[in-house]
Amino acid sequence: MKAMTVENLAKACGGKLVCKGEIPVAEASCVVIDSRRIEAGGVFVATRGERVDGHSFIPQVFEAGALAVVCEKLPEEPQGPCILVEDSFAALTAIAAFYRTQLSCRFIGITGSVGKTSTKEMIAAVLRRHFRVCATEGNLNNEIGVPLTILRIREEDECAVVEMGINHFGEMTRLAKLVRPDIAVITNIGECHLEALGDRDGVLRAKTEVFDQMDEKGCVVLNGEDDKLQTIREVHGKAPVFYRLDKDTPDPACEGMPRHMRLNAQAARSVGRILGMTEEEIAQGLQEVKSMAGRCRIIKKEKYTLIDDCYNANPTSVKAALDLLCETAESGRIAVLGDMFELGEAAERLHAEVGRYAAGKGVERLLAAGELSRHMVKGFEEAGGGSARWYGDTASLLEGIAAEETAGSTLLVKASHGMHYERIVEVLENGI
Repeated sequence: MKAMTVENLAKACGGKLVCKGEIPVAEASCVVIDSRRIEAGGVFVATRGERVDGHSFIPQVFEAGALAVVCEKLPEEPQGPCILVEDSFAALTAIAAFYRTQLSCRFIGITGSVGKTSTKEMIAAVLRRHFRVCATEGNLNNEIGVPLTILRIREEDECAVVEMGINHFGEMTRLAKLVRPDIAVITNIGECHLEALGDRDGVLRAKTEVFDQMDEKGCVVLNGEDDKLQTIREVHGKAPVFYRLDKDTPDPACEGMPRHMRLNAQAARSVGRILGMTEEEIAQGLQEVKSMAGRCRIIKKEKYTLIDDCYNANPTSVKAALDLLCETAESGRIAVLGDMFELGEAAERLHAEVGRYAAGKGVERLLAAGELSRHMVKGFEEAGGGSARWYGDTASLLEGIAAEETAGSTLLVKASHGMHYERIVEVLENGI
């Protein structure tokens, strides 16, 4: 890792370097916070979690050949160089910020209320047809995940695709200062994290903080079908690149994808074009995109079809998932939904609105769990929806599903991550 010597790391994070012998001059091979991922010549940042204190693994990482350790408390008998800091997470961020200055690859930063991870995967798949790419693993998109992503990039990488997720004002500014994207992609502005952001205008302000941390020559790529993003006319004197679905010209590379995924694919297409890729390369990349667990994964079972979209939920993403359910099945539509978190004072209203939307789309059965989902069921029934059942928690819903007649049906499973609907998907995937 370029310039990532022990002395430079200590300076970058303002730590005190404690070393009994000579200070190593080698550059670090990696920087990790998971002791299981350490390798010879790597640096381990010992962090304190709710269940595990990384400091207890310091002896093991030195035994595995670690170059140095960053820690808040020195071990009794240090077996190698230690950088003593007040806050290990702050040190991780500072080290990542220093390392970012050593990198010359193109950075593509992705944010938005819905579809960040899917869009990130599509952009990475497209760019890999022409470039060496490092991308965010999974959804490590917060103030710990983004520094870790930056620290995974290597000199030979030509593009870095970094997902950035936020739920408070100012958070995007901090993330974008680290990433400093050359291309910023915003997928949409939805009703999410309203406890802190207030309303969709607040979400727009929070997401667009990214613009202030970009190079003035950078490009902004926006969803042209989003009413809030449509109001952005220029960034640093340049018009954004808007992407939309072309209703008149089907895209063979996206055949079989649900509508919102086809829209995400257009974001990837836009980034590929900005970076000079051919249409053939872009199409090949899109065709290689594979569905991810918990995100619009359609699973054909012998008796029924399962749509696994359980990873997380807000009103915008649930409505998109309901659209997918109704596109996928002409009848036998069962929506298995749950509470959507972080919606603040609008939570009850927005749950009821989702219920009414489900009824209007033609969902025949609604199964829902969680206190807030009472309002979803009520909205569904008031709007003339079919049958609806409410359960107090996920465990009760699991028992209820076993008694449901599902033969020939299509079941959509979606709720906020804290509802643990992956348990429902596991049962349905194994067959009930």
